Amino acid sequence: MLSLENLDLHMVQIPKGMLTLRDDRLETSWVATIEPYLICSIPVTQAFYAEIARQNPSTSASGGNHPVETVSWLDAARFCNLLSKMARLPERYQFSTDGKDTQAIAESDGFRLPTEAEWEFACRAGAREPRYGPIDAIAWYRDNAEGSTRPVATRRSNDWGLHDMLGNVWEWCEDVYDPAVYGTYRIFRGGGWADGERGCLATNRRRSHPTFAIDDLGFRVARSCP
Repeated sequence: MLSLENLDLHMVQIPKGMLTLRDDRLETSWVATIEPYLICSIPVTQAFYAEIARQNPSTSASGGNHPVETVSWLDAARFCNLLSKMARLPERYQFSTDGKDTQAIAESDGFRLPTEAEWEFACRAGAREPRYGPIDAIAWYRDNAEGSTRPVATRRSNDWGLHDMLGNVWEWCEDVYDPAVYGTYRIFRGGGWADGERGCLATNRRRSHPTFAIDDLGFRVARSCP
């Protein structure tokens, strides 16, 4: 069971690399350079969220080892700051006075959300295909999830030991999507329990307002390597 006490055991170091990302809406692509970083092998669970944030907002299914969901991007950023504080690390996110806007502190090595490039790089784990195995072996999705989230790490991991990168819950990323058009909208990745097979691909990109929360959207934590 994921907890503050054993979190270090779940943090996987991801190597340096490069990744080509694509936005089908804009029909553009770009290359991202990825520095080594740490990412949790599983999404934040309901029990872990409750341990740190002292609440459980989940509405899909109740269970400590289910991924937490119905959390907004702002909720996830606040969780990362709380976790950093408990781990005696510098906070990553600086909130505005009204709590509606944030600024990432680049030099912080505290807990944070992965960038979109980091998320996809970790999801692929070196695979060229947009799915790292047969979907029923690696993901909880519409055809097998039976209408709700399922306990984490009960499907096969990718080659880097990361579970539930596809399916179960979508995962918030740190990035703003397109500030010129969408303002503060943030990106989420990975597909969830309510999605069909085509929704669970490493390449799929979605976005929403940072206050948006729904029962198939959660997150996992990352850290820059100290």
